[in-house]
Amino acid sequence: MSALWIVGDVHGAHDKLRALLMQAGLTDRNGYWTGGDAHLVFLGDYFDRGPDGIGVVRLIQKLEEEAPRSGGQVSALIGNHEVMFLAASRFRRVDPTDRLGFYGYWAGNGGRSSDMQRLEGADITWLSQRPALMRVGHWLLTHADSLFYLHLGRSMADINARVRGLLTSTDAGDWGSFANTFVDRLNFAGADGEQAALKMLRALGGECIVHGHTPIQLLVAENEQGIDAEPVAPIRYAAGRALAVDSGMAYFGDAGFITRLGESEVEQVATLPAGLFATPEPVGLERD
Repeated sequence: MSALWIVGDVHGAHDKLRALLMQAGLTDRNGYWTGGDAHLVFLGDYFDRGPDGIGVVRLIQKLEEEAPRSGGQVSALIGNHEVMFLAASRFRRVDPTDRLGFYGYWAGNGGRSSDMQRLEGADITWLSQRPALMRVGHWLLTHADSLFYLHLGRSMADINARVRGLLTSTDAGDWGSFANTFVDRLNFAGADGEQAALKMLRALGGECIVHGHTPIQLLVAENEQGIDAEPVAPIRYAAGRALAVDSGMAYFGDAGFITRLGESEVEQVATLPAGLFATPEPVGLERD
């Protein structure tokens, strides 16, 4: 099995992402692919809160093109912030007063006008083609720690097809419903978390769900099972059926990691060099 690297929510933290990929040996200092036959998977939420979401998206697209030349692969899932961003872009053109509220909803959840100003048609096309789910060996890879995916179809192929349809829909109701549903989180935490995770795994395959969406700092703070962990590494919970990898890299200056998975365990965690990023004022952890 080739090395499998997972990147949780980046949220516009382009420079941190560049530093982490270089720490992992996946890129050089100029941002070119050096990962050989590794498979690098991004779990969504490329935009908002941080300063350069468009830069993140274009870096992923570049690596997606470069990696196959050395036998590697780069995959990227859709996150709820991409849905908000695409809805804001699509309906801003036909609804400039934002009567439908898509632009305001996106802006109120950390949207950056600079990302919207730099958005091009090729970016929209690429984002609209992102799958919701994928499975690599033991691991079921998703953006959200939520069962809402199971309401979109009975199989992974059905769910990804449904999401692809939603991302190209012109119906405001479709977009509003999808965006509202996609904010659900914490389904695998608490007393019933293991059973919820097993329900999703039995439907879609795999032995452990790997997700972003909920920063591990928030998961530790709110989990009813009292997870006791430092926010510097992935957290495995729900009796081992869920692995949280959202490092909250856009929220705190010293936060950020990416994760290499083996056949059934975490094998490596690449972190930021100490002191590389100054600690800003903390951004409130999102619950939407």
